[in-house]
Amino acid sequence: MKITGIRVYQVDLPLNKPYWLSGGRLKFEKLDSTIVAIDTDAGITGWGEGCPWGETYLPAFGGGIRAGVKLLAPALIGQNPLHLNQINRTLDTALPGHPYIKSPLDMACWDILGQHTGLPLYALLGGKYQDDVPLHSSVSTDTPQGMVDNVRHYRERGYKIHSAKVGGSDVDTDIERIRMLLADSPPGDVITFDVNRAWLPSEAVTVMNSTADKRAFFEQPCETIDQMRQVRELTHHNIIVDESLKTFEDLVLIQRYNVAQAIGLKLGRVGGLTKAKQMRDFCVETGLKINVEDTGGSAISDTAVIHLALATPVEFDRASWDCSQHHSVLTAEGGYTKADGRATVSDRPGLGITVNESVLGDPVGVYGA
Repeated sequence: MKITGIRVYQVDLPLNKPYWLSGGRLKFEKLDSTIVAIDTDAGITGWGEGCPWGETYLPAFGGGIRAGVKLLAPALIGQNPLHLNQINRTLDTALPGHPYIKSPLDMACWDILGQHTGLPLYALLGGKYQDDVPLHSSVSTDTPQGMVDNVRHYRERGYKIHSAKVGGSDVDTDIERIRMLLADSPPGDVITFDVNRAWLPSEAVTVMNSTADKRAFFEQPCETIDQMRQVRELTHHNIIVDESLKTFEDLVLIQRYNVAQAIGLKLGRVGGLTKAKQMRDFCVETGLKINVEDTGGSAISDTAVIHLALATPVEFDRASWDCSQHHSVLTAEGGYTKADGRATVSDRPGLGITVNESVLGDPVGVYGA
C-alpha cells in the first residue's frame, strides 16, 4: 500500500463560552483545528486531527500545522502508511522537532492500519481493558464560588474526576479556591488543581502545603521539570507533569527523579499515537498513572484519545479529557460516545468515524494525486 495524496482542512471551533487558564492570565474563545485526510492506492482514506489550544498556551499554532504538512507531504507520498515506525522516522528526518505538526499525520496512518486490518484502534494499541473510560471535567479559572458551581454542574452529569484551573497571581485566592473545592467534594470525587506552569516554586510550595487533603492532585505547578523537582522535595501531594512532557527523554527524567506520580499524555504535544503509545508502555512498566488527552480538537482527535485510553490497563488509566465538551462543531460521527462522565468507542475498524465533510468545507491544501 502507498500514500497517494494528502488533503488538509481548516476548521474553526468556537468555544461555548470563554475559557480562562493559568490563573486567568490566558483567555481563549476559539480554537483553530487542522484535519488531514491521507489517501492510498488501496482506496482507504485515513483521518487525523491536530488542534493546539490557541496560540498562547504552548509553542504551537494551527497555521504551523498546515505549513508543516505542506513541507512534509512530499516525504510521505509513496510511503507505506502501515509501517508506522518508518513513517515517524520519515517525519522526524524531514522536519526535526515540531511534534504537534506530525500528530494528525500519524493519527491518519493509524486509522488506515485499522481499516486495512479490520480492527478498531484500541485492539492495535494494546487491547480493550475496560468497557468505558473515565472522563474528567475541565473547569475554567473563576471566583472560588464560581468554580464550585461549575464543578457541581459537571458532577450532576456524572463526572467524578475534575480539573480545576488555578494559578493566579494572588496566592491567597488560589488557596481559597482549593479550600472551597475540596470542602464541596463528596467521597469518591478527585480534584486536580491544574496550574498550567503559573507558579514559581515558592508559590507552589506555599499553596500545596496549605491543605492536608491528600485527594488533591496538582498538575504542572511550575514551568520546568527542574522547578517541579524542587517542589516535589518540599511537598507531599501527588504531582502531574503535563506541559513539560514533550519527549521520551523528558519522561525518563520525570520518573528517574521522582518528579511526578502521574502524567498528562497529550497526543499533539508528543507527536501522535505512535509516540504516545511508547510513553504509555513506559508508564505501565514503571508505575506512573496517565491522563490520556490531546491539546484540543473535535470528535476526530477525541476518538483517538478514547481508543488509547481503552487500551491502557485500568490501574494506570486515570482519566481522559474530550475537548468537544467545550464546543458544538461535529466534524465526524460514529466515533466516541459518552454518558455519566465516561466514554467508549465502537468496534468499527480504525477510528470508526464517518467524517462530516460538509462541515470541513473545501481543503486548504491538496498534495499528491
